Amino acid sequence: MKKHPLFPYQLYLVISEAACQGRDFLKVAEQAIAGGVEIIQLREKKMSTTVFIERALQLKEVTDRYNVPLIINDNVEVAKAIQAFGVHVGNNDSSPVEIRLRWGDELQIGYSIEYLSQMDTELTETANHLGISPVFSTKTKTDTITEWGLDGISLIRSISDKPLIAIGSMNKANANEVMRAGADCIAVVSAICSAGNPEKAAYELRNEITK
Repeated sequence: MKKHPLFPYQLYLVISEAACQGRDFLKVAEQAIAGGVEIIQLREKKMSTTVFIERALQLKEVTDRYNVPLIINDNVEVAKAIQAFGVHVGNNDSSPVEIRLRWGDELQIGYSIEYLSQMDTELTETANHLGISPVFSTKTKTDTITEWGLDGISLIRSISDKPLIAIGSMNKANANEVMRAGADCIAVVSAICSAGNPEKAAYELRNEITK
């Protein structure tokens, strides 16, 4: 499938220590990259900034080795401290407008779209890419507003030319149809982090995406 020129990454891993269920998250990340993951987001909601920076630096050593961009969830301070590729924020996090005013173009900004009225805002216009969240309901995120489904992706695609990242119960059974509906990228958590073989899981997802 055609890659978006502004965001050529098609398989996006959202990783945390908890999601890896006791396994070394750095090894899981490296295995996922070997299987075809092209961009990684580190999401640690309950970690102090100091520890978050430490973990992010460890992960960045891995991602830099393979030229894989690293995005930090929510915490701009961490993203800046480690010179991350970008930061991803939601409606209850830092504003894309505030981040852009303070940091200019130093950070790529991802922004979660949870309801349709967000599409006509300065926040969405400011963001570089949009996370469509969730496409399908998920146990890992229970505070969501809209379950977009395939029709939701197609609708957002029809009103925006920004890169669209689909997240929410993404797996090899639905990845291809989600891309065909208009997503540019599939973001996964448990489909890789909880897999017995993260490299194989990423490889199978990648095959579905590029069919």
